[in-house]
Amino acid sequence: MVTPSLAIDLLGPPVVLADGVPLAVDTRKATALLAYLAVEGGVHNRDSLAELLWPDYATDRARAALRRTLSTLRSALGGRWVTVARDSVSLDGGEVDVDEFHQLAASAELGDLERAAALYRGPFLAGFGLRDSTVFDDWQSFRAASLARELGGVLDRLADGCAASGDAVRAVEHARRRLALDPLNETAHRRLITLYGASGERAAALTQYRDCVRILHRELGVAPTEETTAAYHAIREGGMTSAEPTRQAHIPGARPHPLVGRGRELAALLEAYTRVGEKGRLAVLDGEMGIGKTRLADELVARVRAAGGTAATARCVEAESGLAFGCAIELVRSALREGDEAAIGAAAAAETARLVPELGTPPTPTLDGPGAQARFLDGVARVLAEATSGEKPGLLFVDDVHWADASSLEVLAFLVRRLGDRPVLVLATWRPEELAPDHPARAILADASRDGLADVIVLERLDQDDVAELAAAAGASSELSERLYEETQGLPFFVVEYLDSEADGSSLPPGVRGLLEARVTGVGEVAGQVVAAAAVLGRPSDPGLIRAVSGRSEEETVTALEELTRRGLLAESDGGELAFRHEQARRVAYELTSAGRRRLLHGRAAGALGPHNSGAVAQHLRLAGRDGEAAVAYRRAGEQARDLYANAEALAAFREALALGGDDPASLHAAIGDLETLAGEYGSALDSYEAAAALADAQQLGAVEHRIGLLHERRGEWELAESSFEDALRTAPGPALAARIVADRSLNAHRRRRDDEAEALAQEALALARQAADSRALAQAHNILGVLASGRGDHAEARAQLEQSLALATADDDPVARAAALNNLALALRAEGELDRALELTEEALALCVAVGDRHREAALENNAADLLQALDRRDEAMERLKSAVATFAEIGEDAATEPEIWKLVEW
Repeated sequence: MVTPSLAIDLLGPPVVLADGVPLAVDTRKATALLAYLAVEGGVHNRDSLAELLWPDYATDRARAALRRTLSTLRSALGGRWVTVARDSVSLDGGEVDVDEFHQLAASAELGDLERAAALYRGPFLAGFGLRDSTVFDDWQSFRAASLARELGGVLDRLADGCAASGDAVRAVEHARRRLALDPLNETAHRRLITLYGASGERAAALTQYRDCVRILHRELGVAPTEETTAAYHAIREGGMTSAEPTRQAHIPGARPHPLVGRGRELAALLEAYTRVGEKGRLAVLDGEMGIGKTRLADELVARVRAAGGTAATARCVEAESGLAFGCAIELVRSALREGDEAAIGAAAAAETARLVPELGTPPTPTLDGPGAQARFLDGVARVLAEATSGEKPGLLFVDDVHWADASSLEVLAFLVRRLGDRPVLVLATWRPEELAPDHPARAILADASRDGLADVIVLERLDQDDVAELAAAAGASSELSERLYEETQGLPFFVVEYLDSEADGSSLPPGVRGLLEARVTGVGEVAGQVVAAAAVLGRPSDPGLIRAVSGRSEEETVTALEELTRRGLLAESDGGELAFRHEQARRVAYELTSAGRRRLLHGRAAGALGPHNSGAVAQHLRLAGRDGEAAVAYRRAGEQARDLYANAEALAAFREALALGGDDPASLHAAIGDLETLAGEYGSALDSYEAAAALADAQQLGAVEHRIGLLHERRGEWELAESSFEDALRTAPGPALAARIVADRSLNAHRRRRDDEAEALAQEALALARQAADSRALAQAHNILGVLASGRGDHAEARAQLEQSLALATADDDPVARAAALNNLALALRAEGELDRALELTEEALALCVAVGDRHREAALENNAADLLQALDRRDEAMERLKSAVATFAEIGEDAATEPEIWKLVEW
């Protein structure tokens, strides 16, 4: 006698076998009912089943439909297994694959897990659904998601278990199925990358990592986590695997309160100024926010001007710390406005015209020529010194230097290092809490201190007598002055803000913010709109710009600005620009403006500033919520900063463009990688290049692979570099790029002591470069031919090839190729004993690498120069150069897997 059997398979398309024969029912509702009873088990109320399958029917009609469906189902099953009572329905017996799957999935045995994975033929009830029952569809979706998650866990354990037992093939199979289940699961991507690496399938690991980058970027807009990139790096490298608000305004002449408690500090500043003769000096005012640094500096500015001297001023703003040369431009314009423009030399004016177009036409549109960066910085420094120096020494005041952009700090550093022949006092203020130990401003001070040309003045808080004097000058009572000292603890900013408020002294306000809010909200409606516009602009601005952003008429704006100045919120500089007296007031005004209006005003600001100021325009567009336009502007700002070798600002701008979803993310990642490479941040650069490769199209991929190879070469990872060069060559879009790749392969072969192979590759690179008629590729080919000739002792051939490379690079205005040719020619001359000429060429190459910002090659050239100086018996100089090289090499190599190899960058 055959035992009746019922098999219900719901993992995949539903299949029901009764006694081994497929169940035949003429209604989908019968199949849905059987599936629900099989999965949920137990006894179910008729009304709940009717509502599940016919939610849009009236109760009686739904119950009638259920009766007909039950009859159909029971008839198909021969009256077996489905038990029907007056008010309930249940399924008794039968084998359900979902139940078996749950049991097997709960096991710890690999065999059971394998059977569970095999049992899962596809998603729960795949291809099945009810058009007229969203309730059933919701239940089906919930069960399908739950079962898919359970399968994911099974596959995770199977992949790990198989890998642990040495069955790499099965492990990869399960990991790939796991990833197909959820392509956005980064852990699954990482597991598969690791398994490929453990199996020695480096190319598959590379492809998988790039798939991960591409999918996460496209679907989620995020990059892989550090854990994933670390797993990839291990395989690729051969292993297995609210801030303090900025204070905006230093406004000369706006000093309603007397200077008290600062006699000693003012005397020190005046002494520093009087000590300026043929040699300039640097003075630093050091103190916390609100301590009165700007107020004291203003006093010196006023006294210098009163004595017939010239003072130029600029302030640095936190929000603009990423804008290339922002502070330097302001300081130059102040020097031109306050000083004698006729005293400026023509060459210096032309160089500075790169920043301030009103000075004329720059000698060349870019800074790519040899020594161009040094001439540019020297020109800016001379303009500042010559415009302000007359019968009296000049004064250059830079406020809040801790927020200066990196490019402006380079100008300041260049000027300070040359104070020996420039009769100016450079005065800077900074907050120690905002200045990291490695901040460039500290290095600037250290340079001047070593030459005995620096003074540091540290400001302390006012004592009780000082506060009383300040309060008395404002007409406050002695009782109020005591309470004022307790409230402010002697911080001058708080004291002044309290005294400037309209409080009658009967009670202390809860805090400075309350005072500032009262001042902002106390203005009229039009003035409120104008002050909001000024707050959105952030920097000192002319009335016309404020009017354009506020949207008010010219007369309304002028009236409002007069009110705001009278109430002490804004102050007017000698140049006619208006700014907030204190940054805290600006921040309060900004925060009190509604989010919608802020977006509107930022959009107006972007339009009013114009496309020439891409960095500021981009910031305003981003804050206006116009991310697409902001991304374009950030890209443009990055390109402009990169052209000026303001690498830090360019990097920040490109990252912003990428974060905002800029078009062509592959090229943005590549640009970021280029700048990180120059900075010696090789781990980050590799991540950026890998992201670029994952997102690149066919035309871009070869160039990105080439960059990856060059990065490995810098780190001394010759085999990895060769592998990347081979990948790049397969996808190179033309002979010019192919020529450069082959030339790099030649140098790489030379470094691996395969000189016959290197010579053949160099000749191939030369042929490709001639075919492409590409001067850059030709320069590179002749460069490597010169290196190879030098290596085999053929000095005449080496000089001929390298001089040809140098000529091509110079004609092409390519500082990178020129520096390479100069360095290699210097090495060839050194081998022939021409040490002085070799040192001269090395210094020229070093200047180019410093200008470009290539820290690794800068360190290599410092090391080469040290060797030459040692050979010339200039041992002290040699030791200083060696120390500098060692420090930079250590910084660059700190994240490299083979740190000592970075020392091998001698020729390139």
